[in-house]
Order: sequence, then structure tokens, then C-alpha cells
Amino acid sequence: MPGNRDRDSASSASESSEGSDWQDVEPDEEPSTVVSLFDEQTFPNPKEMLAYCKNKHNFDLLAIVKRLGLDFYGAIKLVNYVRSKVQSNQPLPEQISAKDIEDDQYLKPVLENDALLFTLDEVLEADQETTADPATRARALEEELENLRDQFANYRLTVEQTLDKRWGDDAEPTPLTSAPKKDDSEYYFESYAAHEIHETMLKDAVRTDAYRDFIYNNKQLFKDKVVLDIGCGTGILSMFCAKAGAKQVISVDKSDIMTKARENIFNNGLSDVITCVKGAIEDVVLPVDKVDVIVSEWMGYFLLYEAMLPSVLYARDRYLKPDGILAPSSATMWMAPVADPEFVGDHIHYWRDVYGFDFKAMQEGIYDEARIEVVPKESVCGKPYPFKVLDLMTVKKEELFFTEKWESTLDKDIDMLDGFLIWFDNHFNTNHDEPAPAPEVTPEEWNKQKQGNVAFSTGPFTTPTHWKQGYLLMPPDDSRKDLKAGTKLTGEIIYTAAEDNARALTVGAKWAINDQEMKSRSWKMK
Repeated sequence: MPGNRDRDSASSASESSEGSDWQDVEPDEEPSTVVSLFDEQTFPNPKEMLAYCKNKHNFDLLAIVKRLGLDFYGAIKLVNYVRSKVQSNQPLPEQISAKDIEDDQYLKPVLENDALLFTLDEVLEADQETTADPATRARALEEELENLRDQFANYRLTVEQTLDKRWGDDAEPTPLTSAPKKDDSEYYFESYAAHEIHETMLKDAVRTDAYRDFIYNNKQLFKDKVVLDIGCGTGILSMFCAKAGAKQVISVDKSDIMTKARENIFNNGLSDVITCVKGAIEDVVLPVDKVDVIVSEWMGYFLLYEAMLPSVLYARDRYLKPDGILAPSSATMWMAPVADPEFVGDHIHYWRDVYGFDFKAMQEGIYDEARIEVVPKESVCGKPYPFKVLDLMTVKKEELFFTEKWESTLDKDIDMLDGFLIWFDNHFNTNHDEPAPAPEVTPEEWNKQKQGNVAFSTGPFTTPTHWKQGYLLMPPDDSRKDLKAGTKLTGEIIYTAAEDNARALTVGAKWAINDQEMKSRSWKMK
């Protein structure tokens, strides 16, 4: 998840890595003819074939789809159900019911390279457009207009509340709409329905290569095993596991991206191995009691933003076998001081001279929110400190909000200590009994310790990832000015949940320079 939070190939370089026996699943060239559902007659397109079945065999596929209210996958099941009955010389029931096609075995094509399945989504869409009567379309337009009215009303309400707060009017505003308020999790899962976020994550080669390499280089951990993928997104990790020989992969995601995951899995011929379950892991019922492996890309900005890790820990305690594997297995959190005058000039001082005008009003609250940036390694001005290690096999939910000590020593002279940088490393362990690596163990060292180990960093000293780094920027202060190499810094890092959003994060820092007075500040990550 940046997180994560989900979700279809990695970079082209990653796809050509040596030693991998994984082969891309490329669909065969779509057949040019469509075979009848009931005999060997072929047709140049689905429309003519369906008309033939209707006239010759009195079978109206599209009418049954409508009567049963089938979605795309239900229609696939219906086609394969009919073909399986015809292929085994069994008569169809007088009226096909939803119960007849409920078995997921009918997601597997009966006819190899079935041209009807390749174009079924287009057939269904065209049928909807041609059969929708004017009254139905008018109702749809009215509903869309009503939704737009609600959205505008909500926008007006938000603006009024913001202005009331800005100008000191705290009176409760009169509701402008009765639309129910969504909770934070609803917005969170909706955000992962967009394609762009999944494209960003998939193209993050550091991230996607790490999961692929761990799975493909440790096939003994996945061969004939049951795997749970939490927050599966587009399904890439589930497909890695299936290709590594998993007996069953259960992909869980509450976001509507699950629709695309199902289609991706089907298009790559993996529906017989991967089962998709839509919903939060805490709410769904899995088709198994226990799993051998849990994989999840749960990490967010500052590692814990979006609060997806508690769901992984719930699944660990509820479903993972005693000797099961978690991937990743641990995370190490780092902090370092930063002197970054170029960034301050570009993003803070800039507002005082915008084409000759003073835009200082734009600086209001500019230091209150945490930033997500790729910070040059040259801006790190002191020794990084590993302030927290999360061993995912043992950590508890209540330990995810914490106060931890840190320390550093400046390694160069700086004009101003501008803030602090936070990032994380992830480690993948092949043995459930082995503890998390010591804090000072780098990903490079971890990868060399044992065959099959995989780790990666999101820090400023390596290839940037989509997580970038968490940047805690501070306003200028004379107490942090003109510091020399060798200056000692000590303090604390505080992680707490945001008061108004359980999935957001508030990060606090305390610091003292050469054991002088301790100062503190907090930043919001919304």
C-alpha cells in the first residue's frame, strides 16, 4: 500500500533478470472465428453466433444473463457451463438458475481459445446499450445529476466549514445534504480503485523486484502451499506465488480494483489456482482454516501511514500456521538530520518573491504537514540512526504507536539544521524461527547472509522508490544555526494516530543539541 497500502509487470529490466525460469504469460492470438455453443458451426463474430443459437437451438444467452443479473464473470461461467454440458452430452435444464453456475470451475474455459470469451465484455456492453429504453436511460441520467448535486452540496458544506473555522465562527453549520458521511476506511479503499496508483507501484522496480525475487528464488516455500495475499491490488503478487507453484492463492482486497484483479488473473490462465475474495480481511470468510504463507505489500509513507499493518497482524494471528512465513518478515525504521538549503529556497523562500510579488500568505501552515520527497543523499548531514525494528512475526498492534529514542552526530558543518528524514528497510526471511536482523544490518548485508534472503531500502542512499522519504521540515531557528561537524544530537521520535483519521499519522520529534534544552515539534501526515 504505498501504501501501500496493493497492486502489471515490473520494469523491463526486472523482467529479464537472469536465473528466473518465469515466463510471461502472453495470451494466444485471438481466434478469428466463434464456435457455436451447441455444435461445430463457426461464425465470423459473436453476434451472428448468438443469433444462430437463438434461432436454431432456441437458446438466448443474453436473455439469461439479464434474467439472472449476471456480471462479466457470471456470464463467463454461463458460457462454460453450457459448453461443458454440450461437450458431455448432458441436457441443459429447462431454466438455468444461478445455482447451476455457482461453481468457480466454470471460470475455466471449456473450449481452448474460445473467441466468445475474448469478446464477451464487448458483447455484454453492446447489448446493454442497444436494449436500454429511453425511460431507463433517462432515469440513469437523473441519478447521475442527483449525484452531482450531492457532490456540489458536500463541496459547499466543506467550504463553509473551512471558512467558519478560519474566521472563528465555530457554530455548527446547518447540513446542506443528507448524504451519509463516509468513514476514513471507505476513502482509503476508494483511493486504491484508481489505475494510476497501481501503475506507480508496479513500475517501482525496487519494490516489485524484491517480492518477485523472494518468491521465485524460494520456490520451496511456495510449492504446493496455500498462500494468502492481503491487499492484492491488481493481483501481481498472487500471480508470482501461483507461478512459483502454490497449490492455492487467496487474494483479498476491499477496493474495487478487485474487479481488475479477477480479470488479470483470468486473462493469465490462473483462475484455477487463485481465488479472489472482496472485502476487508477482518470481515471476509476465507475458504481455508490456515495458510502456509502470507504476502502483503502493506507499507505506507513513513512506513505506517494508512494503517494497513494491523490487518496483516490480524491475518497472522487468525490464519497463519505456527511454522508459516510472512513476506516481508521485518522492517527497520531510520532517522537522520538534514540540511537542505536548496529545498528550503525552492519551496519556502520562493513564496516571498513570485514574479515580483510577496505571496507570504501561502506560507501559512507550511511547516505543519510532513512531506514526502526524494532527498539527495548530500543533504543528509549526520549519521543515520535505526530507531525501531518491527519483527512482523511477534509485533503487536498496540506497539505500532510508540516513542523511541534516537541519536546522531553531524558529519559536516551546516548553516542550518532544516529537519529530519525518515525511511525504512524491508527484510524477507526464509525461516519463521529466525528473528529480525539487528538494526544496523543493511539490506546489502542481509542479502549476502543467506541464500534466499531479500531486502530493500527506501532511504536516500539507494535507488528511489515510490515511498520516497518522509521529510520533517522545521522553520528556521537560531538554536539550529551554524552547527559544526561533531555536534551531538539526541532526542525522541513519536508515532501516534491522527485525531481525526485513524489511517492518518502524526509524527513528533524531540531534539537536543549537545545536551542542551530539549525542543519538540509534530507534523501531520494526512
